[in-house]
Amino acid sequence: MEDWITSVMSDYGYFGIFLLIMLENVFPPIPSEVILTVGGFMTTTTTMTIPGVIMASTAGSVVGAVALYGVGLLLDVERLEKIIDKYGNWLRVKKSDIHKADAWFDRFGIWTVFFGRLIPLVRSLISIPAGMSNMKFWLFLTFTTLGTLIWNTVLVFVGEAVGDNREQIMHQLELYSNVVYVLIALCGIAAIWYYFKKIRARN
Repeated sequence: MEDWITSVMSDYGYFGIFLLIMLENVFPPIPSEVILTVGGFMTTTTTMTIPGVIMASTAGSVVGAVALYGVGLLLDVERLEKIIDKYGNWLRVKKSDIHKADAWFDRFGIWTVFFGRLIPLVRSLISIPAGMSNMKFWLFLTFTTLGTLIWNTVLVFVGEAVGDNREQIMHQLELYSNVVYVLIALCGIAAIWYYFKKIRARN
């Protein structure tokens, strides 16, 4: 995959970086860590500059995030309520559960979006609940851009600094990502356990 990413950047420059990062936001399995570190390294071998790579990658991230925010808008609370009316008994979910989750995101959503942009996998998917909760677009855009800018800047500078020796740093980033995925899985298991425990309590 790294060879393909390098080829796209070599052929299309900043637009290639923009496109790759936009796709990474919509399809999380494409690793932004590789894209950004390769982009940083290529500032030492091509005419591309660090500010240019950061700007292109940040623009791509924001466009991808806005697309997923739009998906979230289509799945807003009112639509979820209609689903609950139809399948609530089978799903064992009440409207109050949806309202509680929405209220939580209304209260802490901006910081969830900001810090979520610094976490692998979550950084892409966090845009959907932001849209579902009807977070004000300018707030979403502001905190998404800030979080994305930090993430992109750090990895671009890392790529520029380590150059051809980026295999070691990529190994460290992979370990970080794997730890995050395990924590997400554990949280998911805990949420499922809590959900079924709550169902038994209701019965």
